[in-house]
Amino acid sequence: MKALLLHHVSLPVANLERSKAFYGEVLRLQEITRPDFDFEGAWYQIGEGQLHLIVDESMPMKAEQHIDSRQLHFALRVEDYHETADWLKKHGIQLVEKPDSKSGFAQIFCCDPDGHIIELHVEQPL
Repeated sequence: MKALLLHHVSLPVANLERSKAFYGEVLRLQEITRPDFDFEGAWYQIGEGQLHLIVDESMPMKAEQHIDSRQLHFALRVEDYHETADWLKKHGIQLVEKPDSKSGFAQIFCCDPDGHIIELHVEQPL
């Protein structure tokens, strides 16, 4: 077996409209056509990969969004670290910034409305 690329990540969401506002308007991802499944969701194109949101109304809402970069998360490469941080702050998104991370990436961590952790990064140096 030889994996060629990561095709998509699927995330359960409790409220589709709230999640679409976050992923479409705040993260500015491009929504794409989704097959006519018998359940709600939305798909987004990100480079060669995709993000699939699947409505799961039984999903418990997190009372508090805690950003821990060692917890389950996915990462998006962004064009500009400072522009991204400023944009997210302008939209009231809580951030954890790691501009000097040992990972080799200048990292920004945030949560979506359901508490999923997202890393946004650029290669160092800034």
